[in-house]
Amino acid sequence: MSSTTPAKGSLATRLTVWYALSAFLLILCATAYLYWALERNLDREDDGTILDQIQILRVLLRDHPEDSAAIRQEVEVESGARQHVRLFIRILDLQGRVVAETPGMADRIPPGLFPEPGGREGIDLRVKEDSFRVLSSRVALGKEEAARLLQVAFDRSEEDKILAEFRSRIAPLLAISLILCGIVGYQIARRGLQPVKRISETARTIRSTTLDARLPAAVFPAELAELARTFNEMLDRLKESFERLSRFSADIAHELRTPLNNIRGEVEVTLGKSRSPEEYRETLGSFLEEAARLTRLIESLLFLARAEHPETEVRREPVDLGAVLDSVREFYGATAEESGVQLGVEAARPVPAHLDRTLVQRAVGNLVENALAHTPKGGRIVLHGSRRNGEVLIEVADTGCGIAAEHLPKVFDRLYRADRSRTASTGGAGLGLAIVKSIAELHGGTAEIASDVGKGTQVRLRLPAEMTKS
Repeated sequence: MSSTTPAKGSLATRLTVWYALSAFLLILCATAYLYWALERNLDREDDGTILDQIQILRVLLRDHPEDSAAIRQEVEVESGARQHVRLFIRILDLQGRVVAETPGMADRIPPGLFPEPGGREGIDLRVKEDSFRVLSSRVALGKEEAARLLQVAFDRSEEDKILAEFRSRIAPLLAISLILCGIVGYQIARRGLQPVKRISETARTIRSTTLDARLPAAVFPAELAELARTFNEMLDRLKESFERLSRFSADIAHELRTPLNNIRGEVEVTLGKSRSPEEYRETLGSFLEEAARLTRLIESLLFLARAEHPETEVRREPVDLGAVLDSVREFYGATAEESGVQLGVEAARPVPAHLDRTLVQRAVGNLVENALAHTPKGGRIVLHGSRRNGEVLIEVADTGCGIAAEHLPKVFDRLYRADRSRTASTGGAGLGLAIVKSIAELHGGTAEIASDVGKGTQVRLRLPAEMTKS
């Protein structure tokens, strides 16, 4: 029973929710600020009205302390005569006795509810069902400083109505805004994701026969244009890999077909009539040679397959590179002597490094075999070994026929032969240099080649001298 990971919400849904919430939050913040600004403006206007009234009474009490009629008229008549502004004023003496007050003020706002005098901003005060803005201030009576206490209250019923009406109107507007933010957010998300949908549709149509499909990166927004270019680059790599795999499969089929056809042909000829034991023995020997070639080919292919596996590791050990090159020279010394080719080693002693001895010997051996196959009699092959800047350099140089420049970029490809006239019967299967490159990469290094036609070829391996810490 397979387990499935629960699908997360779609990107369009998440974008819609984020847009709607962020836009609504901005609207809510703007609305809250406007409400706060309106409330503050009303407070300032009320405070201004209260301070104006206090200033009028301060002048009257200071300049005309004996004119009690004018003072009483200002407190009891003028303040209560306004239609839209309702002020309540109370004047107290030093003993707290009421000198004058607006009619009805004692019932609505007792003296004890007012704040201590001082400051130029009133405070909000709610008494039963009424709301007031109140302020206290001490003023002079003639030349007598702070002889009177003024208590002024501003009826805020109209302001409360204005604020209540604002709240009642803004609430449905906020609800409508939330709905509109969701609708607009969905439309923006859907339109914004059209390029992503286009990329998805293109990816859905990709098959082995449509690897040449590409996305027009220029028509996408900058953020998605980079994704489209990356997608196109991936398709380029896939196409190249698929074509290389197709060629590789065809080359393998060709390489396997040749020895199998040889075996089949020889069997058919041998079975055509009775043969002597010597002829049967010769035929079996030919079978053995072809089987050995097939075995070498298969082993090389298996090695390359294992080398490409990400978990493949080399078994490093302390080695002397000079000694490794000497062992290769000794192994191929007889073959080089038979071919009339001089095989030598140029390496300082010692050249310490941590390498996989077996793999390095195989890589150098492959290079020596290639050099022997392409170096005429009287030529020379030199194995160089050195250590520099944390790397070991291994170079196999020959004085052979060389490789044309157009073949150099491909000589490390599998089953590639620079000389197409050379078949598996006259030369290798075209896997030697591919194996050399794989061994270098397994060590974390590189393989390089340089060649001049008629002068010779130099193949260089650059390998880290020590194990790298992961």
